[in-house]
Amino acid sequence: MPAQTSDQKWAARAAAGDEGAFRELYRAHVRPVYWIAHGILGSAPDAEDVTQETFVAAWRKLRGFELQGESILPWLATICRFQAANRLRQRRRDQANTADAADETIPSTVSVEEQVITAALAERIAAEVGTLNSLDREIFRLCAAEGYAYQAAAEELGISHAVVRNRLSRVRTRLRGAVKEASEA
Repeated sequence: MPAQTSDQKWAARAAAGDEGAFRELYRAHVRPVYWIAHGILGSAPDAEDVTQETFVAAWRKLRGFELQGESILPWLATICRFQAANRLRQRRRDQANTADAADETIPSTVSVEEQVITAALAERIAAEVGTLNSLDREIFRLCAAEGYAYQAAAEELGISHAVVRNRLSRVRTRLRGAVKEASEA
């Protein structure tokens, strides 16, 4: 039986009510979820709110949840997109109530095709990250997901700044290739 990924372990423990495990999932995925929300909403305050709403909804839905893949990010991304769509609808209602005119910059619907593509892309990235060796995964997690500076990540991992910089550059190149493949498919 293959070893479980961190997400699989944390999701199983969080589904059983372990708040510490849920905090680990939050730390690992809060930045990607934020950037998904920001990409949809175009507003930092709204993206922050939707990110929090995403994790609150995830916590409520976790009881009995069983992670099917290696990463929980695609599931979180789906929740985030629905929360963001709700926020867009609320904005539209608020604007219609105050201005009696719809704002043409807000889409009236959320494209199902776009959601499927985004979910597939998130799954492809998660799968690619899952194939990295443990050091590269940790460097990616610290720098890309948690926002550590290269030097801080190097100190955390007990390696040099140059190793972090070079390995992260290779990981990003690899992920760009995976994203390009997924986009062309």
